[in-house]
Amino acid sequence: MNAAYTIEQVYSDNGLEYRGIEQNHAFMKLCKENNIEQRFTKVKHPQTNGKAERVIRTIMEMWHKKTEFKNRQHRKLDLIRFVNYYNTVKPHAGINNLTPMEKLIEYFYPTEL
Repeated sequence: MNAAYTIEQVYSDNGLEYRGIEQNHAFMKLCKENNIEQRFTKVKHPQTNGKAERVIRTIMEMWHKKTEFKNRQHRKLDLIRFVNYYNTVKPHAGINNLTPMEKLIEYFYPTEL
């Protein structure tokens, strides 16, 4: 596969889903096989992971707590819908009331906006 971008590094919290407890942990193994450096936030310093924590809080407040799910498939499809809304419709104060998609376009094509 010929990718447009190369992932050189991932930065995450210290959760077992990223760090694991054994050397053959699937995520760690995938990173190693693809020469992706893993970096982790400081333990017990949630401010170092503030943006991710804020996204999770927004998802919980705007979507999860306000939606009654019929089943797992409904929840999965509705999450896709919400993430699309969050990234392409909802303005974000932290990026001058642009959507993340608008900010991304502005970054890659600054003269076209």
